[in-house]
Amino acid sequence: MSNLDRQAVPSLCGGRGFVAAEPVKELLSPRRVLLGEATEVRRLLPNLGRRMIGAWAFVDHYGPDDIADEPGMQVPPHPHIGLQTVSWLHEGEVLHRDSTGSLATIRPRELGLMTSGRGISHSEESPRPHARYLHGAQLWVALPDSHRHVDPHFEHHAELPHVTAPGLAATVILGTLDGATSPGTTYTPLVGADLSLAGGAEARLPLVPAFEYGVLSMSGEVHVDGVPVTPGSMLYLGCGRTELPLRAASDASVMLLGGEPFAEEIIMWWNFVGRTQQEIEQARADWTHGSRFGQVDGYAGGRLPAPELPPVALRPRGRVR
Repeated sequence: MSNLDRQAVPSLCGGRGFVAAEPVKELLSPRRVLLGEATEVRRLLPNLGRRMIGAWAFVDHYGPDDIADEPGMQVPPHPHIGLQTVSWLHEGEVLHRDSTGSLATIRPRELGLMTSGRGISHSEESPRPHARYLHGAQLWVALPDSHRHVDPHFEHHAELPHVTAPGLAATVILGTLDGATSPGTTYTPLVGADLSLAGGAEARLPLVPAFEYGVLSMSGEVHVDGVPVTPGSMLYLGCGRTELPLRAASDASVMLLGGEPFAEEIIMWWNFVGRTQQEIEQARADWTHGSRFGQVDGYAGGRLPAPELPPVALRPRGRVR
C-alpha cells in the first residue's frame, strides 16, 4: 500500500538511542489519513511519539468499512525501495499486481509479502465483484543496509503456522512465536502475529527480552498488561519482557509486532526508505522519468505521481520525534 499523502514529510527513523530498554506502556493514538478517494486509514507508525518498533516502520489500520456499493481499495501503481510491505486482512480481498509480474488475490489471514529491494512498483485494489466489508492492516518493514538492494520479489503464503492456548488462537505472520515460524522471508530478527481472543479469555504469550514490542488492536475490547487498547490504537511495550499478559473483555483481535531494535538510522519519505537525501531524490527522479521501477500491467488507470520533496534537507535523526 502507498503513502498517498500529497504533503509527504520525511520520517527520520532508526538508531538505538531512543529504544526503551525496559518494559513501558506508551499508548499511541492514530493519525487519520485518506487513502485514495474512498478509504480512510488510521496511521500508527510513524507516530508523533515513536517511529519504529524493531524493523517495523509503517503501520496503517483500516476498516471495517462497508464497501458493498463502493469501489473499495483503489491504489494506483506506485514505487518502493528499501522495505518490505506486509498485507494483512481480517475481511475482504485485495488484488495485488507488481512490476515483477506477480498477480495474487490476498484473502483474510493470508500473508502478502513484497520485498522492494532496489526498486519495485505495484498496485492494490478491491476485486470486482468484492466482499461487502474491508478490514485489515498494511505494514512496512525496513530492510537493513546489507539487504536493501536485493532483487525485488513477492511472496503469497495462504497457509501460516498457529499457536493455540485456552481462549487464544495466534497466526504467525512473520518470524517466530512460541516455537512456530512463518515461511515469510525476513532480513532482521522480528515477529508479527495475529491474536484472536475469546471474550473473558486470559493468556500469557512468551516474548524475547531483547526485542521491543507493540500491540495493535484490530477489534473488540482487550487489556494488554492491564492497559485497555481500543481498535485502531497501539500500545508500545519497550524491551525487557519475557511474557505478554492479555485479557479480553469481549471477543477481540490484536496484532503483536516486535523485533530487535533497528540499529541503523534511516530516512523514510513517501514510499521510499533510504539512508541519504541523494538516494531519495534519485528514487523520485527515476519514478518520475519512468526508469528503474518497471511496469505494472493490468491496472485500469494511471500511475501515482510523486509529491514534491520538502524544501529542507532530509537527515536521519533517530527513532522518536
